[in-house]
Amino acid sequence: MSEFVFRARRVVLPEGVRPASVHVAGGRIAAVRALDDAADGASVVDAGDAVLMPGLVDTHVHVNEPGRTDWEGFETATRAAAAGGVTTIVDMPLNGIPATTSAEGLRAKLDAARGRCEVEVGFWGGVVPGNETELRPLWEAGVLGFKCFLAPSGVDEFGHAGEAELRAAMPILAELDAPLLVHAEHPAPLERAAAAIAGEDPRAYATYLRSRPPEAEVEAIEMMIRLCRELGTRVHIVHLAAAEALPLLREARAEGLPITVETCPHYLHFAAEEIRDDRLEWKCAPPIRHRANRDRLWDALAAGDVDLVASDHSPCPPSMKAGDWFAAWGGIASLQLGLRVTWTAARARGMGPERVAEWMCAAPARLAGLDARKGSIAVGRDADLVVWDPEAEATVRPETLHHRHKVTPYAGGVFAGAVLATYVRGVQVYARGRFPDQPAGRILLRDIA
Repeated sequence: MSEFVFRARRVVLPEGVRPASVHVAGGRIAAVRALDDAADGASVVDAGDAVLMPGLVDTHVHVNEPGRTDWEGFETATRAAAAGGVTTIVDMPLNGIPATTSAEGLRAKLDAARGRCEVEVGFWGGVVPGNETELRPLWEAGVLGFKCFLAPSGVDEFGHAGEAELRAAMPILAELDAPLLVHAEHPAPLERAAAAIAGEDPRAYATYLRSRPPEAEVEAIEMMIRLCRELGTRVHIVHLAAAEALPLLREARAEGLPITVETCPHYLHFAAEEIRDDRLEWKCAPPIRHRANRDRLWDALAAGDVDLVASDHSPCPPSMKAGDWFAAWGGIASLQLGLRVTWTAARARGMGPERVAEWMCAAPARLAGLDARKGSIAVGRDADLVVWDPEAEATVRPETLHHRHKVTPYAGGVFAGAVLATYVRGVQVYARGRFPDQPAGRILLRDIA
């Protein structure tokens, strides 16, 4: 259908939740009107009492293709996204081979993705030692911004950047007005912690937790604030786990520095006290910290000190979640579950779907420079929509997950918020476990004036 109307009694709009009809023409939102304002004979999708919300924009997804497609790929990742109400993902520049640290690496990603995506897909470029001359070509080729690691990334082809490398790259990004996404763990506290835990049991979660202390995040964020102030580059802190860094971020933002920050569903749901020593599917970096830390992250999210929630979907084959806490791969598979996990905890704290839409739709779209097209139900935006039942609850069963491997710490958990249908530019890409015969997602390259 090229022209039709969505109708629901709970439509999440920029100004709040209300009954409305959303009129779609040519894949875009043409009008938002009263609930019953639909022309006679118009094709109507009636969501009834379900919530109609903008499709989620997940700006932290490791697709891993090409090169490590046995970990994850565009077909499986974007199916999981669609099933979770996510209509746009932005792929991280590492874990695929080649890494997206050059225009050639981006071309390899584009070749792997074309014609195989159920949802819209954009790309981050990478900042690694020695690739300063590649940053402008990557930007001109259409990446949406750049990502760096301040500590080892876990893969050899994506080296971590120190202050010298950042000083070479950040002025270029400031000139381009490109955001720099930062894995903010400083190596010095990690090295001190490694010495302190020498000889402790590597099979104990407490040992792993001590190996990546909050000080690593705090020192990294202190450095990024200083460089942001000096060089003017837009900085985004990914997957904040340590609440100890929140006062620094509040002060920097109050100063007017262009710094944003995200956290992830696993930091908002799990707590260290709950993690068994033999459950390596919980391993991630930074690690999941204690319950009191989790509550402080929720307070910061509610107060607006944390801007957005992104999955950091980083899957791997089951064989890599084995051994001990230091040998196992550090990453959590969650792309399909982010809405349910975040909504369940938000609802328990008395917050409504409009807050989830800000954290998981509007704010990530702004970060990626896609907010003129994505992230809200407003005239002129793409008709990227998710219909979901906020009251329905179900247990996570691995066999219902669509990412390549079914290993996830959420298995067996009960969460609210069943996704009923997902639409990309008005085209249904998921409904009650089914996908269309032909993928409808496009590749999203940065609009070049």
